[in-house]
Amino acid sequence: MQKADTAAALDERQAAVAATGVKALIPLADRPFLDYLLTTLADAGCRRVCLVAGPEQDELRDYYTHRMKLQRLSIVFAIQAEARGTADAVAAAEEFAGHDPFLALNSDNFYPLEAYRALGAQPGAGLVLFERDAMLDHGNIAADRVSKFAIGEVDQEGCLRRIIEKPDAETLASLPLPLWLSMNCWRFGPAIFPACRSIPLSLRGEYEIVAAVQYAIDVLGERFRAVCMRAPVLDLTSRGDIALVAARLAGMEIRL
Repeated sequence: MQKADTAAALDERQAAVAATGVKALIPLADRPFLDYLLTTLADAGCRRVCLVAGPEQDELRDYYTHRMKLQRLSIVFAIQAEARGTADAVAAAEEFAGHDPFLALNSDNFYPLEAYRALGAQPGAGLVLFERDAMLDHGNIAADRVSKFAIGEVDQEGCLRRIIEKPDAETLASLPLPLWLSMNCWRFGPAIFPACRSIPLSLRGEYEIVAAVQYAIDVLGERFRAVCMRAPVLDLTSRGDIALVAARLAGMEIRL
């Protein structure tokens, strides 16, 4: 998001927030992107939210603590002291979640309402996998980016076997169709926290949620029921995504 893009049509406010790299606060019309995600969670019946943020993200905390009047949601913050990966971010929310099941998702993706409802109806851990062709046909993500997304491999009982990160062409050709993409839309139980604490650093020097999930499957015996959905996820990764996402979400009523 901080990378310059002269082709991206940004207004002055969007350019200023993009320069900070805090994608959740990118303004779409008169509301930050995260408001759209949160109002969809509220529509799905969620009431308690924990935002995991870095210690430097004062603007995010100030907006939801002091400047936003909340009617349907209560929002608290957990601090991720260092940006050490997605599993480390999930682990930061352990005190908030306790022993309850909870949803975990990216703050730069807009997931469909049906995804939250499907996860809420799960009896245990699970995730939503999104069909690649539906993402290409109805989403905002170019084919060259989609081809690099992680693929979920599901067993005959409909449970996740593994997630294949950044599959190469040979691996993709060996997988049965349709291909199901993981967009980090999860339902976790308390077993995810010891899993997050048990994995080593990845080659990128981070604690990855995919590694924690695989540990939970292989070592702890956790089963993740896969909800396979033919629906797009809007992705706000770079400056070139902003105008497209803004157009798709235009007119949406925000009620937090």
